[in-house]
Amino acid sequence: MSKFWSPAVRELTPYVPGEQPRERLIKLNTNENPYPPAPGVEQVLREFPADHLRLYPDPSATALREALAETYDVATEQVFVGNGSDEVLALAFQAFFRQSRPLLMPAISYSFYPVYCKLYNVAYRSVALDDQWRVPLTAFDTDNGGIVFANPNAPTGHGHSRDAIAALLERNTESVVLVDEAYVDFGGESAVPLVERFPNLLVTGTFSKSRSLAGLRLGYAIGSRELIEGLERVKDSFNSFPIDRITIDAGIAALHDRAYFEACRERVITTRERTRQRLESLGFEVMPSQSNFLFVRHETYEGRAIFGELRERGILVRHFDKEALSDFLRISIGTEDEMDSLIEALEAVCR
Repeated sequence: MSKFWSPAVRELTPYVPGEQPRERLIKLNTNENPYPPAPGVEQVLREFPADHLRLYPDPSATALREALAETYDVATEQVFVGNGSDEVLALAFQAFFRQSRPLLMPAISYSFYPVYCKLYNVAYRSVALDDQWRVPLTAFDTDNGGIVFANPNAPTGHGHSRDAIAALLERNTESVVLVDEAYVDFGGESAVPLVERFPNLLVTGTFSKSRSLAGLRLGYAIGSRELIEGLERVKDSFNSFPIDRITIDAGIAALHDRAYFEACRERVITTRERTRQRLESLGFEVMPSQSNFLFVRHETYEGRAIFGELRERGILVRHFDKEALSDFLRISIGTEDEMDSLIEALEAVCR
């Protein structure tokens, strides 16, 4: 640690992202989409006028927000955009959760949530998952300064219905409920239609997963105008020009090609279900998933051992070095060929 660091920085335990290897591996560890972005995105990248880069982008990214509003059938004023959903989440934690009462979150979920709490001095309390590894929404029925959860949850993959989320919102009216929908397009049910009924609901999403744009960093939030205004106040006190011109155009192109989006989404879901059946035949317990990954553990072999054996065979999955999760692996859904290679390797490892 440097003597120049502030005390707050010394106390941080940063989020650790999934490995981005430099060697050539079958990469099934960070839930990236195995298929390329929509063809219109490539056209944007080929034809973008370089001279436009000398100008600042639209600080409000109005055209992109209009495209998102059309896609999700909301008003443009109900949409906010940022550099990946991680930035949107970070701004939301500052805007809504620095309260005298604790923020409630699942004990096992996206591990960036407690990092944000530490960084922004947000008091929080963790809620244990139930015995089926699901987020128990009724456990949030207590005094709080906000609620945040991923739906479907990561890394477990379980998702709640829109009706279940509506019931939570009916019980919790005095604080913001943030539903992180990074994986919702792979079988979950979006809470976005509820924003008209519940002014305290904020739904976040990303272009990284179902729209194959993890390399561009683009995320969004949808909520009431008062919540979006809160996000804008924090954003404009930090970075007034978060979305660059190329990303705005690429994001719009990705949204406009609905047929390509649906086709890729269905391919991932089909491959996920085929892989689930094959893993179960090899002795794996596979948690129900509404995401683009599977959360699994073997009845005999330890998760760390399987992770190491797969790495030696050129396949990278995610192993969480935490006591509650140490037996589990999270396996991103790749192409059919990649998943065939995974199963072939596991047949050798778990014989």
